[in-house]
Amino acid sequence: MSDHDITRTGQPADRPLMCLVTGATGYIGGRLVPELLDAGHRVRCLVRSPHKLRDHPWAGRVEIVQGDVTDAESVARGMDGADVAYYLVHALGTGRGFEDTDREAARVFGEEARRAGVGRLVYLGGLTPASVPERELSPHLRSRAEVGRILLASGVPTAVLRAAVIIGSGSASFEMLRYLTERLPVMVTPRWVRTRIQPIAVRDVLRILTGCARLPREVNRTFDIGGPEVLTYLDMMRRYAAVAGLPRRLILPVPVLTPRLSSLWVGLVTPVPASIARPLTESLRHEVVCRENDIERYVPSPPGHPVGFDRAVTLALKRVRDAQVTTRWSSASVPGAPSDPLPTDPDWAGGSLYTDLRERHADVAPEVLWDVIEGIGGENGWYSFPLAWAVRGWLDRLVGGVGLRRGRRDARRLRVGDSLDFWRVEEIERGHLLRLRAEMRLPGLAWLEMRVDVDGAGTVRYRQRALFHPHGLLGHLYWRSVSPFHAVVFGGMARNIVRTAERSVPPRPGHGAGASTAPDATEGVRTGSPPGRG
Repeated sequence: MSDHDITRTGQPADRPLMCLVTGATGYIGGRLVPELLDAGHRVRCLVRSPHKLRDHPWAGRVEIVQGDVTDAESVARGMDGADVAYYLVHALGTGRGFEDTDREAARVFGEEARRAGVGRLVYLGGLTPASVPERELSPHLRSRAEVGRILLASGVPTAVLRAAVIIGSGSASFEMLRYLTERLPVMVTPRWVRTRIQPIAVRDVLRILTGCARLPREVNRTFDIGGPEVLTYLDMMRRYAAVAGLPRRLILPVPVLTPRLSSLWVGLVTPVPASIARPLTESLRHEVVCRENDIERYVPSPPGHPVGFDRAVTLALKRVRDAQVTTRWSSASVPGAPSDPLPTDPDWAGGSLYTDLRERHADVAPEVLWDVIEGIGGENGWYSFPLAWAVRGWLDRLVGGVGLRRGRRDARRLRVGDSLDFWRVEEIERGHLLRLRAEMRLPGLAWLEMRVDVDGAGTVRYRQRALFHPHGLLGHLYWRSVSPFHAVVFGGMARNIVRTAERSVPPRPGHGAGASTAPDATEGVRTGSPPGRG
């Protein structure tokens, strides 16, 4: 076998590598896994909560190890037999002590990789300015730099990739840019909007991460990675507006907004919480431009790459509009139970979540009730106040939304990803749960859940839950303005779904036809935290 037949990790070139991926429930990790699989590699994911991978289409193709990067024993299990290990975890937004956590996790990861004989570590960190002493960097950038140094000193060949703003559907940086530009035609902005930045498209980040699996074993260094253009944040907002078809934005930079005030402002205007926005805005205080492009020697760019800013925004917006965002910036924080909001999206920790709950006793077999639920929308309508639903659809269309015009793909069966009038199917557990995500224009995010539950006595219950996560003050005002109508819209919906199911079959033995209006049928509204920062 010639040297040419040996991979850069010392393995035969046609031999699939075993790649350990940490952060697989996060934004980059969740997208890297299918890229590695498509490249022919085997993948093992080290995650604290394996059930969070259940909804990923590639979950059945990977090995899953439960553990935490700060726990040496679980990291050792993950490293066993691995050729390459990707370190894609950060303590972003976790409060005081995150630097200690990052430091300890990197130390454990490097030591266990060395003990296991792993051939390559790959770490994605942040691009730091060349002219600024490290002590003057923001705590998060400083911690990213320290993690890179720890891994480089681990004794395992390491590639530390340093990126600035990542442009892709669902990334925190993109969401911040998107919402700031779309919501504020006139903006009073901090000084950092004039900072020079070298953004990079997420597909280029994934391409380079995948290519690093086969770097030569002698490579142990940092690489700056970026797109083909250097822009200011001001340039990025104006070009985003142009790509999105928005009128030109009037942007007025002022010197008084500190990183803390900037983060509160971003938290008010965008869905990115202030706790996450602060490290992002702090990282924009200094120029972040690549000092070299040496990665090109090892992972050459194919035609059409690196992707330019306008093209990256176009691709990201298409995914957003097509509801094909595969991962989001805080996917790692999602709640575990499938009944909780946002099973594959951010959990918006710290924000308000308004909830409307309805429950009714159903005098039918559970499968009969489920058939009515799964047949909702389209020609069957929404079982309450048709005029209200029609008006809502008209209003949505007037502001450029989808309205009720899409209907259903299939008159009887639904599947995850189906459009359903101005909703989209986010989760379906056939016979038990249907969760819809709103796609109408709203000052926030909304879901509608419908459940069929059977208690120990065999009693069938219909449970309905509407959830709304407001975006800023307008979102809170929106909920307050529509909540008086919920008794008619959502209460009527619950009542009529049960009645429709009961009328479709004879009453069950031992139960009266009026069971659904018995005293144990409950309807009510519960709200999350009081109005505040959304």
